[in-house]
Amino acid sequence: MHESGGTGYLYEGLVLLGFALGFVLLFRQLRLGATLGYLVAGAVVGPQVLGLTGGAETKIQFAELGITLLLFVVGLELAPARLLRLRRDIFGLGLAQVVLCGLALTSLIGLATTFTWAAALALGLPLALSSTAQVLPMLQSAGRLRSPFGERAFSILLFQDLSLIPLITVIAAISRNPEAQEGPPGWQLALMTVAAIVGLVLAGRFVIRPMFRLIGNIGEREMFVVAALFTVVASAALMQWLGLSTALGAFIAGVMLADSPYRHELETDIEPFRSILLGLFFLSVGMMLDLHAIAERPLFVAGMALALIATKALVIGGLGMVAGMNWRSALALGLLLSQGGEFGFVLFAQAQNGLLISPEAASLFGAVVTLSMATTPFLMMLTAPLRRDPTSSEEREGPRADGASALVIGYGRFGQTVAQMLIASDIPVTLIDRDTGMIDTAGEFGAKVYFGDGTRIDLLRQAGAGEATIICFCIDGQQIDAGVLEAVREAFPQARVFLRAYDRRTLIDLRDAPHEYAVREVMESAVAMARAALEALGDNLQDIDSAEHTYRDNDRERLDAQREAGDYRAARDMVIRQQQR
Repeated sequence: MHESGGTGYLYEGLVLLGFALGFVLLFRQLRLGATLGYLVAGAVVGPQVLGLTGGAETKIQFAELGITLLLFVVGLELAPARLLRLRRDIFGLGLAQVVLCGLALTSLIGLATTFTWAAALALGLPLALSSTAQVLPMLQSAGRLRSPFGERAFSILLFQDLSLIPLITVIAAISRNPEAQEGPPGWQLALMTVAAIVGLVLAGRFVIRPMFRLIGNIGEREMFVVAALFTVVASAALMQWLGLSTALGAFIAGVMLADSPYRHELETDIEPFRSILLGLFFLSVGMMLDLHAIAERPLFVAGMALALIATKALVIGGLGMVAGMNWRSALALGLLLSQGGEFGFVLFAQAQNGLLISPEAASLFGAVVTLSMATTPFLMMLTAPLRRDPTSSEEREGPRADGASALVIGYGRFGQTVAQMLIASDIPVTLIDRDTGMIDTAGEFGAKVYFGDGTRIDLLRQAGAGEATIICFCIDGQQIDAGVLEAVREAFPQARVFLRAYDRRTLIDLRDAPHEYAVREVMESAVAMARAALEALGDNLQDIDSAEHTYRDNDRERLDAQREAGDYRAARDMVIRQQQR
């Protein structure tokens, strides 16, 4: 009965959702992550165990839209300026990872098996790619996607996605099947990729943004959902039509909307679809797992999965240390990216069509990839004590709501002054910092500082931001951008946001971001030194006050002009200059 018509879809939906719910809840309780729960659920309901559903290949084609949505959401978090800042990690660290891991795995397969070197290359290169669909949600759930560690991991994953087309070209070039070599040459694919990216950028600026502006004026929330899905599907469909990476197209579309006022609305609308489709993707991967291949050659599959993990962990960890990471962070990066990825299945199919490997080999190495993906949660959990810095070996207490009127995010030299003045005025304050050394030092002086990333909305809510009157961001550097401030205002509209800005460029960049007050971190101390210098030179108090007022008035007018122009080079004629002698 369940094979016919709509009843079949209802039956399969019931089975898949039921098993997914049960296994994901179980594995969450065991702290092994949702991904492993989905994989096991898929293997159990699949044709080789219970056989309750079929058509895994069809489902995975639809579920790959989940990866596309994931890259769109990630793109929304990366404004073009931030993406430009990551270019060295993307094209330096990412390129080195793909090349070195690909060559190392090719050599390993060529020397340890009877495969030809062409087949070893067709297997080794795909194994160099990691699982974007597994790693990015892990980083997001841990709140580390915006951290330096998360940005490095993301940069490598993004380059892996960019490398998909060159890898397809390489496999086509060594193919033994004449039909597989009839596609466009690599240089033409590269030009098509650049042209498609430029086209998406122009469409984002002149079509997508005006469309969302119109929908925002209409005020129909469900139209945002439709428009968001249309944007993702249209960009992915364009790339697929050109034979390029669908996920890359969605990512570019997300980047183009990253600095738009609709970013958080889009992220909220897309998130449920992304989560469900990614879950279906991993269910499908589990259903496609060839348990017979594992049963026939269990030692080979387990040994190859172990060799894959060890090789990638060593190579990526080594690259991390070369890039300036400490050994603990480099080890974490290597283990996090040590698994095979979903694009491996695509490239294995390409190699099979090119008569480079047999269907049995494609199935066998598909099992290796799936098994390596299943080990990642175990590896991250088992190595947590080793990767944890000795200064933070004990479990840190996260913030909790205690009725404080003010939240001070960042308890360094700047935040300490702000917090202590508030406390001196009997204002209840909650202090948050993620520097464990600073937390320990503050504790020696009787200050209670909670551990956490104060730019995360969920952590701010946990700390009581929903009831706070003031939120003071006292973090150094340029960690606070317009997106963070917009998210804070949307989540906690009653709170007044005060901001420590790195320099006047930061103030210009944040000119349209919601905040009550911003101060350059060194301005007031510089003014104080200038006053002391004038006093030492013999100026009287009236002249000193006049000089300060002149500077402040001039600086305010110049900053207003720069904000209006959106360019720190504006109003250069207003800079106070020394008269020629």
